[in-house]
Amino acid sequence: MRRHPRTARFGPHFASPRATRLAAIQGAQVFFKRIEGIESIKRFMQAAGAAFAAALAVLAALVPFAESAAASTIALHRFHATALGRDWPYAVYLPTGYRTDSARYPVLYLLHGNHGDAMDWVMQGDLQSTVDTLIARREIPPVVIVMPQGGTDWYVDRKEKMETAFFADLVPEIQSHFAVEDERGARAIGGVSMGGFGALRYTFEHPELFCGAFLLSPAIYSGDPPLASSARRVGVFGEPRFDPRVWRALNYPALWSGYFGRPWRVPIFIASGDDDLVIQAESSLLYTRLREAGNPAALRIVDGGHVWPVWRELLPAALKYTLACLRQGSPPPIPANSR
Repeated sequence: MRRHPRTARFGPHFASPRATRLAAIQGAQVFFKRIEGIESIKRFMQAAGAAFAAALAVLAALVPFAESAAASTIALHRFHATALGRDWPYAVYLPTGYRTDSARYPVLYLLHGNHGDAMDWVMQGDLQSTVDTLIARREIPPVVIVMPQGGTDWYVDRKEKMETAFFADLVPEIQSHFAVEDERGARAIGGVSMGGFGALRYTFEHPELFCGAFLLSPAIYSGDPPLASSARRVGVFGEPRFDPRVWRALNYPALWSGYFGRPWRVPIFIASGDDDLVIQAESSLLYTRLREAGNPAALRIVDGGHVWPVWRELLPAALKYTLACLRQGSPPPIPANSR
């Protein structure tokens, strides 16, 4: 029987006050979702403020983290990442009926954007309800979703060894503590903005590990980033000043020939809002180049800018496209009450 990582089950593991409040609210959401409808409770908690939400989270922590979940859950964990030399927090979505002692599940890793946090997918992206609905409709298989805290590291080995930590620490952590499959055909990745940069980089570097990927408004540029890009200001691609040589060495064009020189091809879903002018143009360019090179890809451009309402709209299509690659041989059964 697998044991979950050293952590308080729904405790606030993120360092920022904003993230602490989000963690508390989410813990209370999980508690009440097991009792009655979540939407009215969500609105009530958000209006109540951080103090009341924190009190509810204490109650949520008292609910046993059962081996069999009655409904889908969002759990918060942390573990010691050797590459980072510190504890690393992450959130995880566990589907309805998840058990640690039955069939293994496919896994999806989601990377958040610059100055965001792991819970953005849940709190702003409505990930839990979206995934619940798609699973209930059998449009995607039941899946475990892992959302690590990426800070402003752009998922590369610069300020910290974030890229090394992802592959050497986080992936083994998830494999050892959750009932997930350990094969390419059961693993996918996605990201938004800065997370799209990371997801594309990881896909190109390790196509042997992922069978699908999605990029929502990815902060990717065929050349140097525009002057307004946060890539120039976060101290990752040069410190104290932006160094275009560092950017170019880490940007996806530098990985292109290596990726296409290997036998694996990863289908990639790319999407953006049409008001996000530079990124939608770069997204279209990446899509065109992938298709011209024979790599499966899909492109969606919708109305809107570089904001979460756009990404919420795009998330269902992104999930359905990306998770279509998952091995369908013997997926975990969908509980009868969710059909």
